[in-house]
Amino acid sequence: QVRLVESGGGLAQPGGSLRLSCAASRFIFKDHAMSWARQAPGKGLEWVSGIYNDGSDTYYADSVKGRFTISRDNAKNTVYLQMNSLKPEDTALYYCFRGWGTHGFRGQGTQVTVSS
Repeated sequence: QVRLVESGGGLAQPGGSLRLSCAASRFIFKDHAMSWARQAPGKGLEWVSGIYNDGSDTYYADSVKGRFTISRDNAKNTVYLQMNSLKPEDTALYYCFRGWGTHGFRGQGTQVTVSS
């Protein structure tokens, strides 16, 4: 069974930064694109960013473009989301997904709260 474990969430002030990690196991990580998505309280799941299996290209939702950076380390089976210039509207439960979009396997999520 695919296993994805997110970490790195927490409380940040507006304008601050956090780095999320997603440790993957039980599948061949380097063969799969990976994505991050988030769900704010009372809202649906929002795709945030994706990265090709070899890291050659990345994509971002307009809401985070220029502030978030996705990356991966295939030697460590880990995908990251560096989040800078955080805003209160970034508050959400963040999930990593195997593949593109939000229909594949996902982890349990890590909570990000942006508040002063």
